[in-house]
Amino acid sequence: MAPAPALAAPGDLAAYARARVAEADGAVADAARDYAHVLADRPNDTVLALRSYREAVRAGDDALADRAAAALAAQKALPSDAALLALASAAHDGDRAAATAALARLDGDRLRILAAPLRGWLALDAGGDPFAALATVPDEPVARRFAAETRALLLVATGRVDEGLAAVRALGGDDLAAFDERVAAARLLIGQGKSDAARALLTEGAGALRIEPRRAAKPTLAFGAAHLFTRVAADLAAGDAGPLTYTLLRAALRADPGNDRARLLLSGVLARDDALDAGLAVLDAIPADSAYASIAATGRVQMLAEAGRDEAAMAALARLTVAPGAPDGDVQRLADLYMQLDQPARAVPLYKRLVERAGERGDWADWLQYGAALDGAGQWPAARGALERAVALGPDEPLALNHLGYALILHRERMAAAQAMLEKAAALKPDDAAIADSLGWALYLRGQAARALPLVQRAAMADPANAEIGEHLGDLYWQAGRRFEARYAWTAARETAAAPDIARLTGKIDRGPTE
Repeated sequence: MAPAPALAAPGDLAAYARARVAEADGAVADAARDYAHVLADRPNDTVLALRSYREAVRAGDDALADRAAAALAAQKALPSDAALLALASAAHDGDRAAATAALARLDGDRLRILAAPLRGWLALDAGGDPFAALATVPDEPVARRFAAETRALLLVATGRVDEGLAAVRALGGDDLAAFDERVAAARLLIGQGKSDAARALLTEGAGALRIEPRRAAKPTLAFGAAHLFTRVAADLAAGDAGPLTYTLLRAALRADPGNDRARLLLSGVLARDDALDAGLAVLDAIPADSAYASIAATGRVQMLAEAGRDEAAMAALARLTVAPGAPDGDVQRLADLYMQLDQPARAVPLYKRLVERAGERGDWADWLQYGAALDGAGQWPAARGALERAVALGPDEPLALNHLGYALILHRERMAAAQAMLEKAAALKPDDAAIADSLGWALYLRGQAARALPLVQRAAMADPANAEIGEHLGDLYWQAGRRFEARYAWTAARETAAAPDIARLTGKIDRGPTE
């Protein structure tokens, strides 16, 4: 248990208690306000100063964060990540001396992996050689990766565009981190008047992640630091929120207050950290003309839905539209959101738009998502055609094989061919729980229950929260005469089942299957 601060005055004690409660409830602004009140009276209390610092960073209260950091520095208890905030402020203000001092604090610390890239941007900012600084990178895989990414951007920033773009492409990957790197390079290109090159770079992959940045970038320390901090935070944000994630994102926004990519990440981190209202407030700060406005709008719906605020989520969803000429990324995001919220009929015309736009360039994934939406919307003949096209374009893609094979099984069509597809999918991806369940269910429906049961058991162990798999397992147990285990499996499935399925599962638990 962390030590408590030594409080004496009743007013201090009450404010501290309010701050702790607000902190636990995700009311970050209220918590920061009360911590500020107590810290003003007790600046030498190390425990209080550290709590104030952490909550101020979480809440984005820069004044309190700096005041708490000063109190901790006076007591030689300043956390190492505070150097990132100091560097961000210096970068934003163009204070190279302060930036140099902040960078020195990273040496010898766990954050040393960021020092060489930041020194490269500082050198460029000062008119020096940015590449010499990169030569000092520690011999650690993560440090080398960040240095390579920074080198690619520095090549673009210094006018060596062909080399820089080749380096960006050589980094590889089609994930969000790779696309963030391309967006950063594109912004530098736009700043050099090379909009066509920027647009070409951004058409490479990304799907629903695709955006078209509208802000040009100057190759400053502020730009480089904000991008690097956001880049590292994006890796960390996938896990549990921690102090460093908050510090990186708040530092990114200090260095570049227009960094809406950092705002998107921060909103999600806050929402997952039981501070949904604070996360929504961060999204509110993303302007309507931002390149990230569409992602923010769909993100708002997802955050509300995941928090169980269904009415607010549906209201926000109802406000979302995409114009006929909207970029593919905007169309993809909204269609995906409709599918996540079990509204496939509304996703169908959007996926159709993407397929038609792609034309001959359309791949198996384009047709798979279109077919899945059609199937979910009850348009089976059209869905079958789209799914068959997906398999034709991706004959060795387990996802396409699984979806068509399972759909055929459910519709009791071409059962032998469907089973063959599912067996091929299982061979290609043997550890996939959904595919194992699909194959098991196909075997069961075709009278091969003995082969089916171990497959569905394995799938249920791999994905115990999947209600459909749990229901299948219960049905197989019942058919095998294992009634107690069947009811147990159905009861477990009912815990995570969608509302329309609960009554059916309850009926099975009470009376067994009716079919």
